Amino acid sequence: MAKAKHLNPFSEQLITDRLRFENPWWSTGKSDEEYDQMPRRLYFDLFYPLVEDTSVRRAVVLMGPRRVGKTVMLNHTIQHLLNEGINPKQICFINIENPIYNNIPLEQLFSYSRKATAQHDPKGWFVFFDEIQYLKDWEIHLKVLVDSYPKTKFVVSGSAAAALKLASSESGAGRFTDFMLPPLTFNEYISLKGLNQLIIPSKIMWNENVTRFFSTVNIKELNRHFIDYLNFGGYPEVIFSERIQANPARYIKSDIVDKVLLRDLPSLYGIQDVQELNSLFTTLAYHSGNEVSLESLSKASGVEKYLLKKYLAYLEAAFLIRIVHRIDDNAKKFKRANFYKIYLTNPSLRSALFSPLLPTDEAIGNMIETAIYSQWMHRVWFTPYYARWGNGEVDMVGLDEKKIKPQWALEIKWSNRFYEEPGELKSLIHFCENNKLSSALITTIDIEGQREQKGIQLIYVPASVYAYVVGNNTLEQKLKKSR
Repeated sequence: MAKAKHLNPFSEQLITDRLRFENPWWSTGKSDEEYDQMPRRLYFDLFYPLVEDTSVRRAVVLMGPRRVGKTVMLNHTIQHLLNEGINPKQICFINIENPIYNNIPLEQLFSYSRKATAQHDPKGWFVFFDEIQYLKDWEIHLKVLVDSYPKTKFVVSGSAAAALKLASSESGAGRFTDFMLPPLTFNEYISLKGLNQLIIPSKIMWNENVTRFFSTVNIKELNRHFIDYLNFGGYPEVIFSERIQANPARYIKSDIVDKVLLRDLPSLYGIQDVQELNSLFTTLAYHSGNEVSLESLSKASGVEKYLLKKYLAYLEAAFLIRIVHRIDDNAKKFKRANFYKIYLTNPSLRSALFSPLLPTDEAIGNMIETAIYSQWMHRVWFTPYYARWGNGEVDMVGLDEKKIKPQWALEIKWSNRFYEEPGELKSLIHFCENNKLSSALITTIDIEGQREQKGIQLIYVPASVYAYVVGNNTLEQKLKKSR
């Protein structure tokens, strides 16, 4: 017996009219003015070459947390393709979230687009499907398209990042190229806000892993923007809107956190108690940067330990948190990871759940640490650790995974005290001595300089400057790797 076809309640004419509305360049030859005026994220230079490369038969899967600018990046890509002379009638953008496209196969939508433009030959087309997670089994549809139309470039994006990653890895092997668009780095924040004049090159040299250091012409001004970044800076839309900043809970919490916790994750993993998951995430956000154990977390959140492990895996897959593991003062890993630190992947999630922080608030130290960790999290090839032993701790250690040996150590402070009193950095100095490190880096509020303690060179850099340095150098290294 033949399988019943899904009947879409909308006529082909209505669907075609919608496609024409979403693709104004079919008639005007120009991209959407609204997007033309928006500044490009620095990650565009990494993303565009993947779309432009038609020599490889692969679809590009643009994924990332909600509201980091994926749709804007797709439209900037379309704008660039038009500037490069690609036929406007061979560029198609379709937002799958629109109910008018409900359950229509991707191939059928592509067919409607060719019919609407009278460009029947599929060769040379660039087809963009936004919010792809709204189509069931999208990865199977996409794989069929890639196999059936070798001379067409397909690009999809979606906000249910955990679901996309899972489906892409399982079904798209050899057919999909994943591209993760993370929340804004502080470097990108400075770029988008047009504040590059605040940054100047620095003469500081610190280990071979950091390619370039920077300084600032106005640390007071840079710090003011850094605090804004902590509170609102993860999302491009928020940094330009005073209205959203006045009530971040309404925008970030309801549109970003709640949709992930109450809709994306439960539907993907079959989570029954969404309130329990919400309670856990709220606890983690409040204590971002603190060391926890399953035992302590279970008591604080009221979630059973066996469920905690699952929930933590879900939240990490959704790019809301990052678990950082511990080493001892000899840089040895623990056989049983009973203790670890959990960081938000984006510090502005905390201000959305609670309230924006002031530079003098008690929680500011942990959020500075969270912000700096979040810059490093953009390096998929880098695994950060923290060191903790009986009576000491170092905030971040770069470990050579092959040699199991520390390459560098970093102490994250929101204080100038340790420049005046370097002897108080006992844990850091002990760790450097134990592991034969000749230097270490310490962040401050606004002091830049160098001191020496027990033969170890201590390099002091303002936390805001260091956050910029990591974001800038991460992007440079990614661009180098992609060439």
